[in-house]
Amino acid sequence: MVTIKTPEEIDILKEGGVRHAYILTEVAKKIVAGISTNELEDFARQLVKEKQDIPAFLNYTPRGARRPYPSALCVSVNNEIVHGIPNENALILQEGDIVSLDLGLTHKGLITDSAITVGVGKLTPKNKKLIEHCREALALGIKVAKGGNHIGDIGFAIESFARPLGYGICSGLAGHGVGYKVHEDPFVPNEGRRGEGELLRPGMVIALEPMLTLGTDKIVLSDDGYTYKTADGSNAAHFEHTIAITDGEPVILTK
Repeated sequence: MVTIKTPEEIDILKEGGVRHAYILTEVAKKIVAGISTNELEDFARQLVKEKQDIPAFLNYTPRGARRPYPSALCVSVNNEIVHGIPNENALILQEGDIVSLDLGLTHKGLITDSAITVGVGKLTPKNKKLIEHCREALALGIKVAKGGNHIGDIGFAIESFARPLGYGICSGLAGHGVGYKVHEDPFVPNEGRRGEGELLRPGMVIALEPMLTLGTDKIVLSDDGYTYKTADGSNAAHFEHTIAITDGEPVILTK
């Protein structure tokens, strides 16, 4: 069931979103060749604790998962699309890697969700463009997320931008409602048709998250039960904001 948040709840989500953006920005500054994903996890936990908030992903068990998620932060490197576990079989970041940081934050009982992708040192032109275009795809999706439009308008905006540029759009992975829980209705795909899907109504809070690849749409789930990778080994990028739907322009809560 799609939930409608009150103005007071949206104010709390906006307050949490500012903290959320600060944490992601500070963790991103730590990304250099030679750092381990586990160090990024530890730093994110430290920042969340300093703000007296709660990491929403830590010990969260999504539907169908066989165990709780063991980290506060998702760190996905190169061909890992989302949900990379930073503190199990930690990776050492290398020059030229691209790294997605995805964090859920609970502030005063309400949850925001946001992700960014950053590069390690000098990137290849293809990887640099992938990151830039994924960020732009998110902005285009947000632009049409207005009261009176539909979920399909968001997917259409993202798909019609990404496909002509030759990017894969990760099949089965999508945005979602958020606020009371990490994952709520509605499902927010990165593909769609104008005017189709759930009607966007003021007070809805949704996480938009385009995930683009340099190759296939197909994804595979790793043995850890959480990390999704591209089926062809191509690199992927991921950007996400939590937004509130209004009668006018959407409000980016995690800006």
